[in-house]
Amino acid sequence: MIKKIVLTGGPCAGKTTLTQVIAKVFHREVVVVPEAASLLFSGGFPRWQLPDAIEATQRAIYHVQSGLEAAYSAKYPDKILVLDRGTIDGAAYWTKGPEDFFLKLGTSLQDELDRYDRVIYLESAAEQDYLANVKLNPNRNESWEEAHRLDILTEQLWSRHPRMSLVKNQKSFGVKISEVLASISETIRG
Repeated sequence: MIKKIVLTGGPCAGKTTLTQVIAKVFHREVVVVPEAASLLFSGGFPRWQLPDAIEATQRAIYHVQSGLEAAYSAKYPDKILVLDRGTIDGAAYWTKGPEDFFLKLGTSLQDELDRYDRVIYLESAAEQDYLANVKLNPNRNESWEEAHRLDILTEQLWSRHPRMSLVKNQKSFGVKISEVLASISETIRG
């Protein structure tokens, strides 16, 4: 039985917006787990661009994500969890590379992939859309080039999941929404 669906992707891919749509459309079947990073940053957790601070931040995000998954699983045992990102995402942000991320956190890429039943990967927005979004979102601090690099690396990490599907960036966000809703519906219905 499907228990955890990760909705992930690079910066500004539409994950948070799509989780809100999914929560409304599939409210009987799913519960959406919020993004750990957004919870931490909106609560005042620092976002300093120093190597040791970046690692401390990614450790915190990993542990909060794991805790959120455990808490939501306990509270909603009969629901499918739709996660706004998963534990693997932090490996793309880790300053010494993904292998060091998994080593320092005492896990492996395979162990983290095994936590999830399904992955829907959303390609980041085009450059002009990303730059427009940066002005509106105070939690966004990556340049377009850095966001693009993170998108590619994050996709490479998640692509090893046997049930990962890629939703490419679209000219219309409505098309992206339709693709994701169809994928969630197919997953729920089996």
